[in-house]
Amino acid sequence: MKLTNKYLQRAALSATLAIAALCAHADEPLLRPVLSAYTAEIGSSHIADTYLSPLKYSGGTTALNYERMQAMKFSPEKWLMRLNARVAFNKAENPARNASMLDIDINVSWGMLLHWHRPQGITLMAGGSTGVAGGAFYNARNSNNPASAKASWTVNALAGAVWNGNFHGLPLCARYLIEMPLAGIFFSPQYDELYYEIYLGNHSGLLHGAWPGNYLRLDNLATLDMRFGGTILRIGYRGTILSSKACNIVTRKVTHTLVVGLATEWLSLSARRNRGLENARIISALY
Repeated sequence: MKLTNKYLQRAALSATLAIAALCAHADEPLLRPVLSAYTAEIGSSHIADTYLSPLKYSGGTTALNYERMQAMKFSPEKWLMRLNARVAFNKAENPARNASMLDIDINVSWGMLLHWHRPQGITLMAGGSTGVAGGAFYNARNSNNPASAKASWTVNALAGAVWNGNFHGLPLCARYLIEMPLAGIFFSPQYDELYYEIYLGNHSGLLHGAWPGNYLRLDNLATLDMRFGGTILRIGYRGTILSSKACNIVTRKVTHTLVVGLATEWLSLSARRNRGLENARIISALY
């Protein structure tokens, strides 16, 4: 009986200490810095759009990208948010090099990721996002149909992995992230429909349900962040695939780009004005 009481007293003491630790942890000041990255991209592009031409065009691409990440307020140790905005411009030529096709593409997405910290500085992430994309192809060689507009709204799967470490004292962060649409809607006219007819009021059959079988917008991103004091240098690779098929119109676009830019972590004005944060716990979205 005395032995049982002894075990009960130890269990009660352990529970009390655990509750006290949780309460102290809950009352601990918390900072969630914002990670902002500004990058430029340059690389190659391969374009095909049967609404404008049956030929495949190849050329170059340039892009500007903004990415913002932050631990979520409701569960910062488990969830983080990601906002990404990208503008890309492509110029490609046909196989004979006597005609060119221009393309502008704008893509904005917002998502949430659940992350799991693993040994050896590895973090696994999985979640979802929603995004809108728009743009147009332009072929000056065509007289009746010189342009082909693109627009979509999708719900996407989002996943990735992060490694944090150092090389001879230099802090490093390597990351891979992939985003792929699962469902949504996208715009496509009929194969022989003129945009002038749409302007006059023929709006039937312009929107189509998107799923991986008829609409794919795959974004592969691999980056390496190097910290030099308060400056973070980012280099990496991005590979994108756009593929859609509707109304006998097939669109394909593949790009490969080198990513170079700068990133920084900062606190909002409201967080910096708070007092008593000298011993605050900092939860970074990526590092």
